[in-house]
Amino acid sequence: MANTKLYKGSLTTIILKLLQERDKMYGYEITQKVKELTKGELNITEGALYPALHKLEAEGFLDVELKRVDNRLRKYYKLTDEGQKETTHKLIELQDYIKTMQALVNLKPRFE
Repeated sequence: MANTKLYKGSLTTIILKLLQERDKMYGYEITQKVKELTKGELNITEGALYPALHKLEAEGFLDVELKRVDNRLRKYYKLTDEGQKETTHKLIELQDYIKTMQALVNLKPRFE
C-alpha cells in the first residue's frame, strides 16, 4: 500500500467491522483476515493492533474471552452492546468522510 497513514486512522473501524461480521476473533486472526481481504495490500502489525484492541476494551467496546488452544491461552475479542453501537457510528463516519473526499477530488467510486 502506497500510503498506510490513511489506513492507520481507520484501524479502529476496521477492527470493529470485522468483529461485527465474525462475532469473535483473536489478534492474529484479525491481522490475517485484513491481509486476505485486501489481497496483501494492508498488513496490520502487532504493534498497531494490540494497543488498538486494548483501547477498545478499556472504552467498553470489547469483551475478552480466554480459551485454551493447543495448550496455550488465546484471547478472543467480541463486541459489547456499546461496541455494536460504536461500529455503526464509525461506519457512518467513514462513509461520510469518503463522500466528502470524493466530492473534493471529484473521484468516482471504484468499489461496491
